[in-house]
Amino acid sequence: MQRRAMVIRVKPEKLEEYKALHANPFPGVIAALKAANVSNYSIFLKDDVLFGYLEYTGDDWDADMAKVAADPETQRWWTFTDPCQTPWPTAEPEEWWSEMECVFHMD
Repeated sequence: MQRRAMVIRVKPEKLEEYKALHANPFPGVIAALKAANVSNYSIFLKDDVLFGYLEYTGDDWDADMAKVAADPETQRWWTFTDPCQTPWPTAEPEEWWSEMECVFHMD
């Protein structure tokens, strides 16, 4: 199992919209993530920072995430969530959520 973390910013004027979307996520998006071997997915908020954490049990992260990205319901979901977000200041040009390095873990 891989623990994965990522960070992005939320636009302050879109914060309440973002929270409302995540209070009732599209069931198809949840199903696509589960089918892609994602579990225990959480998003935390502090000021304008969104921190995401998930656990991945598959064998090919890139292939599984490509399947999620190809899912029509997920694509529709992103038309609502993406306008609420701003990439991290040091994000790579094609990066949306910025991956984080695990520097400590305690079981």
